Formats: sequence, C-alpha cells, structure tokens
Amino acid sequence: MTVEHWIDLRCHPSTRPETVRAIEVRVRRSASAELLMTFRLDGDVRRIRVPSPGVPRIAKQLWRHTCFEAFIAVQGQPAYHEFNFAPSGEWAVYAFNAYRNGGPLADEMMRPHIAARSTDSRLELDARVRLDGLSAVHPRASLRIGLSAVIEASDGLSYWALRHPAGKPDFHAADGFALLLESPGPQR
Repeated sequence: MTVEHWIDLRCHPSTRPETVRAIEVRVRRSASAELLMTFRLDGDVRRIRVPSPGVPRIAKQLWRHTCFEAFIAVQGQPAYHEFNFAPSGEWAVYAFNAYRNGGPLADEMMRPHIAARSTDSRLELDARVRLDGLSAVHPRASLRIGLSAVIEASDGLSYWALRHPAGKPDFHAADGFALLLESPGPQR
C-alpha cells in the first residue's frame, strides 16, 4: 500500500509552538524495496534551528534538535527500527528487540538517502530507506510505521507524531506506530 495523500502529524499537547503551523508526511513503498518519506513542515522556518547541509554521516542524539523520524516494525512483531533524519544529512539508525530494548547500529550499509530544502515558510525533507537492509522479511511484510518530528525553534522544542500516548512524548510507544503498510503481495 502506498499513502498517496499527506498525513498530518499532531503536536504533543505539552508543547504549543508558534513557529510551526503544521507538519505533514507522505509515505510511499517502492517496488524496489524502499520506503520513501517526505516530511513537510509549514511555519516560520527563519525561527527554526535547521542544521546546514553537510556530509551525510552517522550522528548521535539527533533527536535533541530538529529532526524527522520513522519507526518501522513488521506487523505482529515487537522488534522495530528507528531512523533519525536531520536536514544536515546526518542520520542514525537504532534496532530494538522490544520497547526501548536495543541500541544504535553503526552500519554505513543502513545509510538512508536524505535531501532537504527550505524557504522562509516551508521545510521539506525526503528520506529513502532500503527495507532489505533491515531484514529479508521487511520488503515483503506488512509494516507498522510510526512517523514523528522534533522541532527546535526560538520558542522551544516541540514534538510531533501520528499518535501520542498519554503522558510525556514517547515516540517508541507501539500505539504510535499508527500507519499500516500492507504487504505488497507476491512478485510477478
């Protein structure tokens, strides 16, 4: 299944940013076993801390600043992967066996392709992830996807997701993996 329309992310109720009006995401699953995501932020981009483009590289703690995230799990399985995509081209990948039980993967083979562009009122980030890099199962399986963003702006941090659990922001909560991408079916 491909999501051809834009999906709204919701701001966590504990944060009320004036700088960000909306964040939307479009997700596409390609025939070549890639997950393609476009994150689109509308707001006062001049007041948002957007890291300058640089050399794509693995980085730590990207979630402390402006970054976009995808959580990918095979339907019915507790294991999942977390991807962090920074507008700078920096990235991180984490593997978890269950809720927050895991850690970073320092594997250049997992490197996503990231492209960002911005104007004074819009920031867009495209991210492409190879599903066969996660496992042999991922390209053909139904996937649960969590999409989120952390935005660092002059009025503080804000947390955006498809669905937020009760309490503080927690993008790892399985309830937040609210997008189901059905199996693409048998190859012809």
